[in-house]
Amino acid sequence: MAQQGVEPGERRFGEFVVVRRHGYVAELVLDRPKAMNAVSTDMARSIAGACDALAADRDARVVVLTSTHERAFCVGADLKERNSFSDADLVRQRPVARAAYTGVLELPMPTVAAVHGFALGGGFELALSCDVIVADRTAVVGLPEVSVGVIPGGGGTQLLPRRVGAARAAELIFSARRLEAVEARELGLVDELVEAGQDRAEALALAARVAANSPVGLRAAKRALRLGQGLDLRAGLEVEDAAWRSVAFSGDRAEGVAAFNEKRRPEWPGE
Repeated sequence: MAQQGVEPGERRFGEFVVVRRHGYVAELVLDRPKAMNAVSTDMARSIAGACDALAADRDARVVVLTSTHERAFCVGADLKERNSFSDADLVRQRPVARAAYTGVLELPMPTVAAVHGFALGGGFELALSCDVIVADRTAVVGLPEVSVGVIPGGGGTQLLPRRVGAARAAELIFSARRLEAVEARELGLVDELVEAGQDRAEALALAARVAANSPVGLRAAKRALRLGQGLDLRAGLEVEDAAWRSVAFSGDRAEGVAAFNEKRRPEWPGE
């Protein structure tokens, strides 16, 4: 259950997740520093709950995923907790864990991950679930699950090849290797590389620029981008046309055209 945080503009979900508001930008904060943000059952439940609330928030135009830990974005699943699980426990936890990753992936507005330090396994999968990944030079990313006898289960086998291609994704997943920031940027695992300690500031700045645009247009563009992936061109263009039709007669479209012609900043109605 969500609880009000002690600071204005904050809302806490359980013990380990906070949502902060910066105008039209919402910051989804991973806040389990004692465990380097390892995703326990409780934390997964809180991530999913926060995403449900954000998805329903029409004032949130962009979401930025950040971490409070100085040396880690997220180190993945809580293996200490998993070590105590029976097979039945693991089966029960699976839908809870999946809801956390799909919660981020299915947010209807653009999302930006701000990555520093370790982003491994499920931690990197949370970043991959975002539309854009901003990483600083301390970042170390990878999907090492096969080294502990499992596979990426938070979307990694599907999201990574969409970024880097099937063969490159296979090499990275099969080898379980970790990549430092420069190589990760060169191979396309992250999108922007910034100086150490600047990932959050740069991600929030990017989000603010994005949030200045039409919220109706942003959500429709994301829908077209996501639904069109993997389709042939003709089918993809039909997805695009449906998304276009959903905005063409909106209040945002009318305001955008009027503001352009009147040489002023638009005041988006968001509908």
